[in-house]
Amino acid sequence: MPEDPSPTHATNLHAPWRRSYMDMLSAQMKSKGEAGGEPQGGPALQSRASAPATSSNFLRDYWLHPERDDANHVIVRTGTEDATPSSGGLILLNRYPYANGHLLVCLAQPRMRLLDYTPDQRAELWSLVDLAVELCEKTLEPQGVNVGLNQGAAAGAGVPEHVHVHVVPRWGGDVNFMSAVASIRVIPSALDDMARRYRATWGRIRPPHRT
Repeated sequence: MPEDPSPTHATNLHAPWRRSYMDMLSAQMKSKGEAGGEPQGGPALQSRASAPATSSNFLRDYWLHPERDDANHVIVRTGTEDATPSSGGLILLNRYPYANGHLLVCLAQPRMRLLDYTPDQRAELWSLVDLAVELCEKTLEPQGVNVGLNQGAAAGAGVPEHVHVHVVPRWGGDVNFMSAVASIRVIPSALDDMARRYRATWGRIRPPHRT
């Protein structure tokens, strides 16, 4: 007889697709290492000229290709690759959302640890997180918002070589912060439609000086 799922007994919810995603990333990084490539976050990712066209670090790939922002569902891009020191970052939709309207926030430069960024860079990251929360609240009017950072693969980071922050809108009785229950993900809005809604909000609140 199954145990009573009361508050004193945790109920396990399985998301097998997540394990496959992590295995895929691990295989890509292993293959890159065997081929003698630069480790993620090394010099090969520090300039547009030396960065590969695609890699396991899709966040860096997105940053290096602003012409693909629409296809990649990038909502906000700040700064420039030519700045010294390089600054700027992205707010974009997560292609594998935990909940409807799930945003990712990252800086242009990949780092494995939050404290590998300078204080100014960390301030820039949290400023972008503030903006992402504002966009989320004004676009979707959620009942709550989860903000979280997973540092390292062991902590659940999908791109461990590039620190990023999750901003997830929440409603009572939604998906309980899991994108899969019994192998089913419930995401009511298409990514393209959600991107248009976010961009419309950004167009309304964007300060004249913000790039």
